[in-house]
Amino acid sequence: LVFITSLLLGTTITISSNHWIMAWAGLEINTLAVLPLISKSHHPRAIEAATKYFLVQAAASALVLFSSMTNAWHTGQWDITQMTHPTSCLILTSAIAMKLGLVPFHFWFPEVLQGSPLTTGLILSTVMKLPPMSLLFMTSSSLNPTLLTTMAILSAALGGWMGLNQTQTRKILAFSSISHLGWMAIIIVYNPKLTLLNFYLYALMTAAVFLTLNSIKALKLSTLMTAWTKTPALSTMLLLTLLSLAGLPPLTGFLPKWFIIQELTKQDMAPTATIISLLSLLGLFFYLRLAYCATITLPPHTINHMKQWRTNKPTNILIAITTSLSITLLPIAPMILTIV
Repeated sequence: LVFITSLLLGTTITISSNHWIMAWAGLEINTLAVLPLISKSHHPRAIEAATKYFLVQAAASALVLFSSMTNAWHTGQWDITQMTHPTSCLILTSAIAMKLGLVPFHFWFPEVLQGSPLTTGLILSTVMKLPPMSLLFMTSSSLNPTLLTTMAILSAALGGWMGLNQTQTRKILAFSSISHLGWMAIIIVYNPKLTLLNFYLYALMTAAVFLTLNSIKALKLSTLMTAWTKTPALSTMLLLTLLSLAGLPPLTGFLPKWFIIQELTKQDMAPTATIISLLSLLGLFFYLRLAYCATITLPPHTINHMKQWRTNKPTNILIAITTSLSITLLPIAPMILTIV
């Protein structure tokens, strides 16, 4: 409970701060609060994940501090929105990319996620991405569009490419996160609010997937294959949520992709929009693979009727809410658009 409170405190400090030192302090509180959650199981893999996470985040925090100090040295401004010095902007972009796990600083993320329990994985994929995202949002006017677009396309490509061959659900979700971050990074300079919208919807859908996987205790695709006989309804919802995460039209996940492609076309970046849309097909492939494993295949030697004799615990209400939202939000797109 203490760690969760510290996590929320760190996130709140970073999001609400206007001064670089406060933002940095919030990021540090966040990092320190999540470390015990990663290494909770005392398994060597978890300890390794916590160590990797700590080293990467410490380096990124140092870079954030360095970029803000360089900016303050040149401009005399500690205000987050007054990031005007070009070198500081470049260092800051690299630091935040490192914190988020954007390519080329993505190597730590799948490893850390693989070493963490599913609930901690959920925190790492959603809550921990919010403070760096908010910093990007606040400094979006002064960031370098070319650098961000390059990083974004590489993230979408690599996230899709590396996820194809995975059998561990946590690693697949890590690469899915990297490719989604690519979509967020590509639009941040042109329409920062769209990035936030994309992030919220991504967090919602990822939360739904993580909670479902946690409920059926599926860490590998082979475990996921046996889930259908135990919880058919949950598996069906998982299928739909995964397709939503892939961005298929009647579902919520299509919404941010649609808006982003529209905005990129308005900015005369149709080729970029085409490339990133094609790269999302790679992601679609491994989501379909996950969905296929979750719902269609039955491994040999399982009993072929739906209900097994052992009863499962009732499904968490959070799963019901998040899955419903991650499937059905598309019809209210006009309303969301007016807010954005």
